[in-house]
Amino acid sequence: MNVTRFSEAPEYFPPNHFMMRCLRLQGHEAGPAQALWMGVSIIEPGGHTSLDASPVEKHYVVLEGVVTVVTEGGEAELNRHDSCRLAPGERRKLENRTETRAAILLAMPFPQG
Repeated sequence: MNVTRFSEAPEYFPPNHFMMRCLRLQGHEAGPAQALWMGVSIIEPGGHTSLDASPVEKHYVVLEGVVTVVTEGGEAELNRHDSCRLAPGERRKLENRTETRAAILLAMPFPQG
C-alpha cells in the first residue's frame, strides 16, 4: 500500500496552468503506480489552463467549487462531485470563473510506450 497524505502530496508544475496549485496524490513522484496517476488541482478564482490535449484520456471530478471545462465541442460547468471524461487528443481548457477557490481531481493513465 502507498499512502500519500494530502498535506504531504508533492507539488508539480505542468505547463500552461495559471493561478493553480497542482499536487500529485499517486504515481510519479508520489509513489509507485502501474496503470494511472492521480492529482488534485486547486484553482484560484480566475485560474485556468490553456486549450491543450494529451495523448491519453483524462478523468476529472470536482471536489469543491465550480469548474468550467471548455472543449472545441462546447463547454460544461461542473459542480461538486460532477465528473467528465476527455478522450485521447481532445483539447480542453479548465477555468474557474467564480469568486471562490475550486479543486478538481485528475486521474490519467500513463502514456503507452
